[in-house]
Amino acid sequence: MSLDLRAARILLTGGAGFLGRRVQANLEQRGATMVVAPRKAEYDLTEQSEARRLLADHKPDLVIHLAAEVGGIGANRNNPGRFFYANMAMGLHLIEASRQSGVAKFVQVGTVCSYPRLTPVPFEEERFWDGYPEETNAPYGIAKKALLTMLQGYRGQYALNGIYLIPVNLYGPGDNFDLDTSHVIPALIRKFCSGRREGWPEVEVWGSGSASREFLHVDDAARAIVMAAEKYDQPEPVNIGSGVEITIKKLVAEISRLTGFPGQVRWDPTKPDGQPRRQLDTSRARRLLGFEATVGLEPGLKETIAWWERHGPLSQVS
Repeated sequence: MSLDLRAARILLTGGAGFLGRRVQANLEQRGATMVVAPRKAEYDLTEQSEARRLLADHKPDLVIHLAAEVGGIGANRNNPGRFFYANMAMGLHLIEASRQSGVAKFVQVGTVCSYPRLTPVPFEEERFWDGYPEETNAPYGIAKKALLTMLQGYRGQYALNGIYLIPVNLYGPGDNFDLDTSHVIPALIRKFCSGRREGWPEVEVWGSGSASREFLHVDDAARAIVMAAEKYDQPEPVNIGSGVEITIKKLVAEISRLTGFPGQVRWDPTKPDGQPRRQLDTSRARRLLGFEATVGLEPGLKETIAWWERHGPLSQVS
């Protein structure tokens, strides 16, 4: 069934975040007028009582759960316990509170990190349970993965219409550029822009460069989430991505070129590469949602670099 966003009371967790701001804008563009995007300071969703209070206060028809504690390889290595607890607790409490309050539809945004470490490329949704995730981000990935099982169980027992989306690595203007917690694209952009401005002879990059990743512009991701909220009602997970794979070595070379960095790249093979390869099979999203990515990687990188050059104060560049 198609959900009428114009008539729905919508609760959007993580609405102040990088992806959440784009999802809220997309919802409003599609005619939604009753969107609530509470902040963490108002409701701490790691506490069951707070999740119940949130649902009681706003009585939504649709919940889109984006709130997460997440970061790159370094942040995952430093916070495995916190990342598992926070992401598991938020999803657990919010799904149960939604069930108790009679929410009509629940949209859970998962993560590509949940896929097994050696999933055959391209990753098909049917392979989601075929092994253990890559060790550096397994606690985060498993916490998110468990929520798929919870939603499927709640669908069978309580008729909660919960759907599950699996996006790849996102990037774009407004991303997190903190070197301690950012993902690969914003981290590289910040390093290479800093190196160009400050005349560094080289930039250090983690790993060997042999791993591959798939990237999706944040605007495409937001559009896919809203499309799924409107029209997808099945229990099976859906991959959300561009379907295009690139090695980290090629990505580094591209960002170095686009930022105008004249120096060298020094690889640090003592640091982890993470999952060896990532590329999603996006045929299910194309078939069931009519979704295809529209922003190519090069124009998306140019846009993101330009945003950082405008909004990344020199005082914040290390």
